[in-house]
Amino acid sequence: MTIQQLQYIVALDTHRHFVRAASSCHVTQPTLTLQVKKLEEQMGVQIFDRTTQPLTVTEMGEKVIQKARRVLREVNQLREMVNKDKNQMAGTFRLGVIPSLSPYLLPLFLRHFSQLHPHTRLEINELQSEAIIEGLDSDTLDIGLLVTPLHESSIREIKLFYEPFLLFAHPLHPLLGRELVSPQDLTEDDLWVMSQGHCFRDQILNLCQMAAQNPSGKNIRFEGGSIETLKNMIRNISGYTLIPEMAYEPRQESSQVRRFEAPEPAREVSLVVHNSFTKELLLQELKASVLAVTPDHMRKNTSFVAVNWR
Repeated sequence: MTIQQLQYIVALDTHRHFVRAASSCHVTQPTLTLQVKKLEEQMGVQIFDRTTQPLTVTEMGEKVIQKARRVLREVNQLREMVNKDKNQMAGTFRLGVIPSLSPYLLPLFLRHFSQLHPHTRLEINELQSEAIIEGLDSDTLDIGLLVTPLHESSIREIKLFYEPFLLFAHPLHPLLGRELVSPQDLTEDDLWVMSQGHCFRDQILNLCQMAAQNPSGKNIRFEGGSIETLKNMIRNISGYTLIPEMAYEPRQESSQVRRFEAPEPAREVSLVVHNSFTKELLLQELKASVLAVTPDHMRKNTSFVAVNWR
């Protein structure tokens, strides 16, 4: 039984004529006739008495059609509700953002967004990726801003941009002697990484093809909770790490940063929501505000290779 079949029997009850009913449903008469017959066979009842002219409805058919009209009315109301909901932005929405993205992207686009949409309130939590996914599934979060792909059947991803990885090293590190670096140049002996649970850590280890453990070449064991902490450790001690491009401050850090050879490794940044989320206008406006402050070269994946973290 389908909604379309219910529409056909209601149209046939209204017009009491196969050709006129088919025309009102914008289908051919044989199509409507076949679908009505299939529905009768599926239900095991005869809805219409075809031996009379004009067409009449059986006693059981009256009950079926009456119920069909109620079902179609509910379906139409549901569609209207969803369509209205898609265009609504007023209210409070819970946004989860990963720590390696929030200090660099949020200050750029939130002012732009809040000025355009004063009746939309965002409650923002800085969370690791797995916690954001869990929050979307458990309905404790409405939207996530993180690195994709996630490969989660219950999650929808709205791609925003690709952010390149950059090498950040101690001023005396030999890698800074290169104009460009490649993943093959990287060793784990003096690599600093974020602590376990951060997707950025997993991306670095995947890019460098290293084991998911703390690099072992230093007599200091440290796993940073933020990119800025790692940068300060490297400035004052030794070694190197990888940073996303938005974390790079050209005026102060150009002598400590090197780009990768093309195609540059990058992370794919997306808005993510549960499949049941219906606020389409909100997603469109969030995307527009983010892209308004995103450098042009990050919006296309023409010179990047995305690095997975899962």
